[in-house]
Amino acid sequence: MKVDPPQNEGDQLAQRSDNQACPLQRKSQQRKNRLLTEMLRQADPSQVAGLSRFFKTGPGQYGEGDQFLGIKVPVTRRVVKACWREVGLDDLEECIRSEYHEMRLAALLTLVQLFSAAERGPRTLSCPTRSGVSQADCVDFYLAHTEFINNWDLVDLSCYPLLGTWLLDKDRRLLYELARDGKTIWEQRIGIVSTMTFIRHGQLDDTFAIADILLHHPHDLIHKAVGWLLREAGKRDRAALETWLQEAEPRYKSMPRTMLRYAIEKFPEPVRQQYLRR
Repeated sequence: MKVDPPQNEGDQLAQRSDNQACPLQRKSQQRKNRLLTEMLRQADPSQVAGLSRFFKTGPGQYGEGDQFLGIKVPVTRRVVKACWREVGLDDLEECIRSEYHEMRLAALLTLVQLFSAAERGPRTLSCPTRSGVSQADCVDFYLAHTEFINNWDLVDLSCYPLLGTWLLDKDRRLLYELARDGKTIWEQRIGIVSTMTFIRHGQLDDTFAIADILLHHPHDLIHKAVGWLLREAGKRDRAALETWLQEAEPRYKSMPRTMLRYAIEKFPEPVRQQYLRR
């Protein structure tokens, strides 16, 4: 099936003559994977070194070995906005397994779009999507590919709008299992960050309970994630956060310093200093 010519500014992002396409691009064009093609066309080698440093890809760092195309997040979002209706799960399978960080992010952002469209239903869409996937399909795909959701931005930009939203009216034991038994720090981070959706609906209990599971986790990226979610819970109900901090030891005396700093960031300065003196 021939892809229709682009009709809007977003589609114009990827216009380039076929004879300029690299072999990977020509392959993706033959397979009709427009998302992969358009992302490859946005590659900017001048940005690669900076992104590699920012996401800590050096030996022994949390992003060791990750590869970059040099595409910044706003550009990736524009590509996803232009392409998502023409993308199916088979296309996302190819993109999520890419060695390129930005390609995996594009796959996840597209999955979130498909999930949101499925929630609204076909009657609210100005034109149909190619995929026809359900929300359950999106969640299954996400959970089957967590090994490729392997940096903090990939987690944070996808888990709560998809997994958190899905679990709003469902049993949430999955998040506890991820936090407790996740094979990687990224699966554990999904467990806590997904509760952002609950916080935004005034539901704080799961955030506090999962924070307890991760309270003494050894990794700084988990400390930051837990502290961030505690801070967001405290913005909803400061008294509930203070109660949690002061119970059971109390917690604020034993929790990692970074986690505490993040959690109490919005407290009045005199109160914040009291906690930091612990």
